[in-house]
Amino acid sequence: MGDACADIARLTAAGHQVVVVHGGGADADRLAAELGRPARRMTAPGGRESRYTDGPALDALAMAMLGRVKPTLLAALSGSGLWPVGLSGLDGGLVTARRNPPARAVVDGVEQVVRDDHSGRIAEVNPALLLMLLRGGFTPVVSPPALDAARGMVNVDADRLAARLAVAVGADWLVLLSDVPGLLRDGADAGTLVERLPHAELDAYLPLAAGRMRVKVRSAAEAFAAGVPHVVLGDGRLEAPVTAARAGAGTVFVPGGSPARGARGRRAGGRTAAGAAAVPGAAR
Repeated sequence: MGDACADIARLTAAGHQVVVVHGGGADADRLAAELGRPARRMTAPGGRESRYTDGPALDALAMAMLGRVKPTLLAALSGSGLWPVGLSGLDGGLVTARRNPPARAVVDGVEQVVRDDHSGRIAEVNPALLLMLLRGGFTPVVSPPALDAARGMVNVDADRLAARLAVAVGADWLVLLSDVPGLLRDGADAGTLVERLPHAELDAYLPLAAGRMRVKVRSAAEAFAAGVPHVVLGDGRLEAPVTAARAGAGTVFVPGGSPARGARGRRAGGRTAAGAAAVPGAAR
């Protein structure tokens, strides 16, 4: 985590505005186990597996993200000389969401209609608070949960949150970090990195992505399609992961078969949304 925070500090000192986005799934699982409520998963009829976020699981998720992951990240960023401000989607009307409706799924080996899952999809992002903080020289550090005005606090995916925030603030870059070099053709072989991913051929590359990487690929593609010009799946283990991703390390999204947009001349400022959900030391 320290290397990534120092990297963000250097970018900020060079005139870039950075929004940091993180999750907290692994920490939430550990906290839930400590509280005697181990994390549970559910599987939809199509085979898609996801976190089962009932009321106690939502409490553990919020406590872990806002009470464990975020303070640690804020301390590291402050130690690097930044002025970080910790936020969730609940703050300042930042992120509104729609909670998922009841749906049939398999939970603990039993098929049932799940009515108490507090997960949802992002509906709208209001960037006013982020833009005010960025103009003031602060570094926003954002995480789920978000707010469903009718149904309360909702868990949303951190990678999709990073993508939506990047679009909302008009970011020049979206960097989604993980603990692998990027999208791999063979998940067990780091030498099979997909260095350029033509957005027009996304469907051909999606089968290469499994688990969390599939969500990252889809989130990155959505941001690229919505107008974020430079989108990279980067390696959070590198010494300067955001700078490395901006230099082309990782999987770079491109329009088609053309060179990466990141190869063009870069201006000395601009905004970067860094999805730090998988920076070593922070939980996915």
